[in-house]
Amino acid sequence: MLTELSIQDFAIIDKITITFNEGLTVLTGETGAGKSIIIDAVQLLAGGRGSVEYVRHGAKKAEMEGLFTLEADNRQIYETADQYGIDLQDEMVVLHRTITSGGKSICRVNGKLVTLAILKEFGKHLIDVHSQHETQSLLNPDNHIQLLDLYDEKQITEAKKAYTRLYEELTALRKRYSELSENEQEISHRLDLLNFQQHEIEQANLLPNEDDQLEEERSQLANFEHIYNGLQDAYSAIYGEQRGLEWLNIANQALQNSKEYDTFISKKAEEMSNHYFLIEELMYELRNYADTLEYDPGRLNDIESRLNEISRLKKKYGPTVNDILEYLGKIEEEIEQITDKDSHLSNLETQIDDTYQDAYLEAKQLHDLREKAAQALTQNIHQELKDLYLEKTSFSVLFNTKEKQGERTKLHHNGFDDVQFQIATNPGEPLKPLHKVASGGELSRIMLALKEIFARHQGITSVIFDEVDTGVSGRVAQAIAEKIQQISSQSQVLCITHLPQVAAMADTHKRIQKYAENHRSSTIVAELSKDEKINELGRMITGTKLTDTAKSHATELLELACNYKKNSG
Repeated sequence: MLTELSIQDFAIIDKITITFNEGLTVLTGETGAGKSIIIDAVQLLAGGRGSVEYVRHGAKKAEMEGLFTLEADNRQIYETADQYGIDLQDEMVVLHRTITSGGKSICRVNGKLVTLAILKEFGKHLIDVHSQHETQSLLNPDNHIQLLDLYDEKQITEAKKAYTRLYEELTALRKRYSELSENEQEISHRLDLLNFQQHEIEQANLLPNEDDQLEEERSQLANFEHIYNGLQDAYSAIYGEQRGLEWLNIANQALQNSKEYDTFISKKAEEMSNHYFLIEELMYELRNYADTLEYDPGRLNDIESRLNEISRLKKKYGPTVNDILEYLGKIEEEIEQITDKDSHLSNLETQIDDTYQDAYLEAKQLHDLREKAAQALTQNIHQELKDLYLEKTSFSVLFNTKEKQGERTKLHHNGFDDVQFQIATNPGEPLKPLHKVASGGELSRIMLALKEIFARHQGITSVIFDEVDTGVSGRVAQAIAEKIQQISSQSQVLCITHLPQVAAMADTHKRIQKYAENHRSSTIVAELSKDEKINELGRMITGTKLTDTAKSHATELLELACNYKKNSG
């Protein structure tokens, strides 16, 4: 959930830090106090489109930072963090965004600089903002199939994995077939290029690891004098009259002469003897190796010439000789395929047909699971709509793709299904796409019904409602309040509202006020006590002066909300 939000120099906000709790947090205040500005800041923090207009007048930059605490089973956010190499410690995520007065946007996740696209990836798993006038994921038909799959995630995910593997294999085969089926002129040019490359690499007569071996030999020849002198100096220091080995022999003999008188000397005499013979053998090896060394300037020139040739090939075919040889193998395989194109096309056609049939069967199983899930989802949504006094509203999941007799069904990354949620708000009216139906109060209730169902499936940390209750009153307002409270039992909910029924349901109530200081407007946020909450609800009820009657109604409203939460919990 969103635990803490800090905003500085953003629109009319000078500097505020807001702490949030679990459950339902309600933000209220007069129009223009800055309620929606706070939601705008959260949206930007989640990767929304920024603008220099958000930077407070006279400031160099606007800054937003949000601290989110995570559930250990929030698989999506942890997978996203692993994908982008971001360490999530203590089950916390800190999103930070800066917008400069020059229009530059700087984004960070847990202190690491990221692109806006990456910030948005994190934001979509943490925050879901729903406002009256903004197109949301639930309204976008492109997202409906993913939502349906989430509804019965356990079964559909496994079937989708099996299908995806076959679909990717089918796509790769079709791509290869298309490449081999290009026009003759392009194939001829490709074959000429491949033959040239094959001839050039084969003429070089490369050997595996040849570049590494030549580099080592070149280093030896280029440093011959240093190597030879080092061997000679080491040999001379140890072997010869009055040199190291002779003195070691004297020491060895001294210990040998005394070993029979002392067990310690006896043990050390044996060790000394072993060391003496090891050093003597080492000297012989150094001498023999020095005798094999021979400086050949002609060989050094040959090596330089060979390495230059290999370097030229590396620029064209790979960073190492082994990579070049591997590329040669691929060339030979492609030349063989092009030369015997007709046979390969025939084999590919067979593979494509077989893979398509397997993929189609998996897509059909996926379709059957989705239809079953759609039936359950439809029943669930109808019940939710009934709770919101939309019992006459019809909901349906439309599968647009139809299998045609005698024609091969077109497959895509989701199988052969194209899913769209449809609604009819009045009896006798035809079902229409969700984004084309009601507006205002009806749309708010429809969206709340969908949110209630999908909140627990989407794994969103915080759901934000920005005045979604506009245009409703009476029993509908109470139903909306109850539905928002139900959603808050699944996810943290932040809600900007003008409805006292919704505000009364709050676990935490914050009032937003605007004040003027030094001829500038600023916004402050204060958490309300119980008495302050009653006064605020009273003002929301009357819309004008706070009266004793309004306070009485507000107290009763709070008691009703408290009883509802106890009974529903």
